[in-house]
Amino acid sequence: MTTQTWIITGASRGFGRELARAALAAGDHVVAAVREPESVRDLADAHPGAFVAAKHDVRDIAAAPVLVAAALERFGRLDVLVNNAGRAVVGAVEEVGDAQLRELMDLHLFGPAALVRAALPAMRERRAGTIVQMSSQGGRMSFPGVSTYSASKFALEGWSESLAGEVAPFGIRVMLVEPSRFRTGFHTPDVLEFAEVSETYRDVLAAVRADMAGADGRQEGDPERAAEIIVSLVHGDEVPLRLPLGSEAVERISGVYRRGLAEVERWAGTARAADFEGVAPSVRPV
Repeated sequence: MTTQTWIITGASRGFGRELARAALAAGDHVVAAVREPESVRDLADAHPGAFVAAKHDVRDIAAAPVLVAAALERFGRLDVLVNNAGRAVVGAVEEVGDAQLRELMDLHLFGPAALVRAALPAMRERRAGTIVQMSSQGGRMSFPGVSTYSASKFALEGWSESLAGEVAPFGIRVMLVEPSRFRTGFHTPDVLEFAEVSETYRDVLAAVRADMAGADGRQEGDPERAAEIIVSLVHGDEVPLRLPLGSEAVERISGVYRRGLAEVERWAGTARAADFEGVAPSVRPV
């Protein structure tokens, strides 16, 4: 099996760390993009020839080409880019400010987009590569209290779906991973942010806030198993465009598709009535 070189953002904990470990176990090289390189010192010491810690803040889009160049200089190739770094803000639309919304867009959309743009030339030159976008079941569905998080993940998914069609002719694959709840530290107090509670939405979102705050340590998803699945798929011949990960994600996302289709069918007659009469249906290239 050919040794692959990975860039993994947010590799200090959770999915990122487990992906780094799984890739290293498969004999691959890993460039861990982290804010604090000391947070992955154990991996660097255990794999001195295969692992590099690179200080990187995903929100710094100007640093994306520097990170990719460092990976190419160290290992001579780039096979896999994993945009994993992320976090959530819980609060009603009226409780979450512009700064919080923009930060999550920087973290989940603009930062990953910059890294993909920086990585594509090397992948196109080799006519091979895999881009793994760590999205969420919240990238295909939303509910009260998570509008900011879902907005950023919905944006990442739409952007990545277009990307997948653009780069497929060059042998580059895109996989959106949509996990349910995993024991990654995502729900810990130092990661999960809660907007200041307003009287207006105190009762409306009380159950959601309590659920999110109390989820840590009770999640059914095993991040080690998830990482092994992702690494196995990357090494395989085929990756899905979207991979719901975990039983809850499969059930909840399936329900979203079923309800969405039922709603389209219910209102199809009303929707079709908006067209000009006698005009031929449009013909599109895709």
